[in-house]
Order: sequence, then C-alpha cells, then structure tokens
Amino acid sequence: MTELNLENQDLLQIADIVAREKSIARDEVIEAMEQAIQKAGRSKYGYDHDIRAHIDRKTGLITLKRYREVVEEIEDEITQLTLEEAKLLDPDIDIGGHITEVLPPIDFGRVAAQTAKQVIYQKVRDAERSRQFEEYKDRVGDIVSGIVKRIEFGNVIVELGKAEALLRRDDMIPREAFRTGDRIRAYVEDVREEGRGAQIFLSRVHPDFVAKLFAQEVPEIYDGIIEIKKVARDPGSRAKIAVYTPDTSIDPIGACVGMRGSRVQAVVAELQGEKIDIIPWTSDVANFVISALQPAEVAKVVVDEDSNRLDIVVPEDQLSLAIGRRGQNVRLASELVGWKIDILTESEESDRRNQEVQQRSELFVQALDVDEVIAHLLVNEGFGKIDEVAFVELAELVSIEGFDEELAGELQARARTFMEERDKALNEKIAKFKISEDLKNFELLDLEILVALGENKVKTLDDLADLAADELLEVLPDGCIDEHQANDIIMAARAHWFEEEQEEESK
Repeated sequence: MTELNLENQDLLQIADIVAREKSIARDEVIEAMEQAIQKAGRSKYGYDHDIRAHIDRKTGLITLKRYREVVEEIEDEITQLTLEEAKLLDPDIDIGGHITEVLPPIDFGRVAAQTAKQVIYQKVRDAERSRQFEEYKDRVGDIVSGIVKRIEFGNVIVELGKAEALLRRDDMIPREAFRTGDRIRAYVEDVREEGRGAQIFLSRVHPDFVAKLFAQEVPEIYDGIIEIKKVARDPGSRAKIAVYTPDTSIDPIGACVGMRGSRVQAVVAELQGEKIDIIPWTSDVANFVISALQPAEVAKVVVDEDSNRLDIVVPEDQLSLAIGRRGQNVRLASELVGWKIDILTESEESDRRNQEVQQRSELFVQALDVDEVIAHLLVNEGFGKIDEVAFVELAELVSIEGFDEELAGELQARARTFMEERDKALNEKIAKFKISEDLKNFELLDLEILVALGENKVKTLDDLADLAADELLEVLPDGCIDEHQANDIIMAARAHWFEEEQEEESK
C-alpha cells in the first residue's frame, strides 16, 4: 500500500492512489481518512467530545468540528447544552438539534500521525475484505485459476488476483504436490465472511469439479445441450459421470470423449490421470445400473423399490470385475445411481432365492396350517407375508392354479385369524411395557416394532427421537427396516421438537 502522509495537503491524490491499488471505492478511502482525523482530534481535545472530521471531495480541505446536542435536561456537560445556551449561539435552534464549533487544524505529532495512519490502514483492509467477499460469494461452484503463493503444513495458499484462497490438504487429489509459483485450477467449494476477512475454500476432489471441467472442454455441456446428471468420484483413481441429452441426434458420450479422446483426455490430465467412465443416464434404474457397472457384464437386476436396493446378479467370472479393486466399481456405481447395490453370482442368487422360498413356505405352513404344496404355490405367486394373504382380493387367490373359491376363502380366514391372535399378543406386550400414547400413535411404527422398542426401554416419542438411525437398526429385528427407513422414522419423531422451537420463537 502507498505510504500515507497525513501532513500532505493533497489527500485526494493519496485517496486516488490507494483506491486504485486496492480496487476499492475512493469514498471508502476518504471516509477512512476522516475517521483517522476524528480519532486524532479526540486524542487532542478529549475522547469525551463528539468531534467529527470532513474532507471536501473536490478540494481536499479538512474541516474539524465539535458537535453538542441541544437537550431539555443536561446529562453530559461535554456533549450537551440547554436550549437557552444554544439560543445565544443560534436563535433558530431547537431541541434535538446540534450546535457545531469549528476547531483549528490539527498539527499531527508523530504519535498522532502514526495512530491515524493505522486507522486508515485498518479501514482500507476492512473495505478490501468486504470487496473480496462480495466478489466471490456468488462464485461458489465455479472453477478459478490462481498461483500457489505459499504452502503451510501441507495446505496450499492460492493467490487469485486481489484475493487469497485456501486449498486444504484433504481437498487435494492424493499424491499430487504443488510448489510455490505453480499455476493451479480448483473448484470454489465455500466462501465465508469471517473476522479476518473473506475465507475462500477451494477443492480439487469435489465431484462437481469434474462436471465443471467437462463444461469447459465440451461446448455442448456449456450450452446446456448435454446435461451431466450425476458424478461419482474416487479422487485420483476413477470417476463415473452420467450424461443425458433430450436431442436424439446427439451422442452425449461421443461429444464428451471428443475427437480421438481429446476432450476427456484434457480432463484426465487435469485430474492427475484419474480414469473417467462416461455413462448414458436413463430414468430406468435397472438399465442405468447395468451401464454404471461397466465394464462388468450383468445377468439380472432385481429391484426393491421399498428399500431402494438393487440385487445385481453376475456370472461367476464377472464378480471381481463388478466389485472392482477394493470395491471401487460397485461403490461408485451405487453413488451414481443413488441406490444400495448388492452383487451376487448366479449360484449365490439361486441359493438365496431357494432359502427365501423355504423360509416363506415354512411361515405359511405354520401360520395357515397348510401343507408344503399349497405353501409353495403361494410363494411362487409372489406372496411373502401373512397380511398379503389376509387382505388381498379373493379373486387373486382363486386365480392361482389348483385353488378354488372355497380353498381361497379358508386360507384368507386363517390368515386373518392368525393376524388377530398375533396382534392381540403384541398389544398385551405393549401394554406391559407401558409404551406412551404418542409413540403408539406414531404412524411409521407397526406393532412388532413397538414391541422391539419396548423391550429396549424406548417407551416415548422423545426416547425414539433421541436415537440415531444406526441405534434404531440395532434394537429392531434384522431386515425389519433399512437404513433409509430408519432415518425417515428418526426425523419424523424429531419433528415435534422443531415445532416447539418455532412456537417459542414466535412468542
């Protein structure tokens, strides 16, 4: 910053130089000078005085005045005076007005000048920080380019023109190293206004960094013709991106790859050799996951929409390829699709299916008091629970080969009797545990879950809300609910807390 000499009469020239150097408004620099002169004035005449300085924006002339307020009853003799006293100085003055007194120019001593200079420097720094925050707060999500200024404990300080940004070690691609003076590109992850100014946080591992790099290399993405739907990354190793275009005349994968791979290679080079799989996006989750698991070949996909889970069946020789090194391929595919993925070989899937059929058949044999033939027929038609038999349309049971209306009606009656007896037993347990009404009326819980909660001393809605999702899964029978459902239950249980907080705030 240019050396400021407050004895120099050409303050406006100094203000112009500082404003130009720091890229801040000229008025902000002059206001800083005024505050510095005010501070020096109070130092000379007394800190209790209301002394204000003004610099003429055209001539640079400094005016120093003392202000005293006109009041009915004096509380501070230094800054106030009565209406009678004020009328002697200004007949037109009234209560609430101010009497001003022009003070002689200040002869800045060494200490006063140094103090004033510090005030100006501080105000200019504050203005500069405010400008940096305003400039970068709307650039979150952009890619910026800068020069490595210094490296502190593995973290990289990047100079971005008039501002500095921080690239933390955890936000760098593994094994990449920078030296002072290196040019660097990174993704603006966050901008915060803190006490020491705007803090700009960069990242080179954020999934959107890949998307933004492709937008710079592929005009069709930049123009919005091709959309990057999702990115999954293992930074420095592999990334998968899902691309889509409604224009059937355009090949989104070919456009991203470019002539002889030029476009994708430019992105790979920036990411230190990170391999990139470009996958066509589709709303059909089964077809999408088949593409996402490439290069592995998929034999069958079983979709469980209730738990957002996909069972992927692959040939024996494709298992290691589908899972990938340290589970990387299936993990990235799961992140890309947004569903939990289980990989099974064809023999494992057959064994699991046979086991499920056996378990369901045994359930029907015991609960409905039928032989294995009827139980197997029910399982083969897709029935897996007693309540499905109890409340399905009778015609659907009659349509099963070998079933007539009499048999179907008898099965349904037995199923309903079983459920009534089961519910009665469960309600007796719930009463024994003294579970609160608010928990019993909580619509996301069935009787079996309520009993399991009671057995683990979770007896009120607040008890449930205090649990984490993984704690809830631990107290419930295996397979009762999944992690996604557990999170939904916990958040719904906590809803009344937020409502109570809002009511308190509104009072």
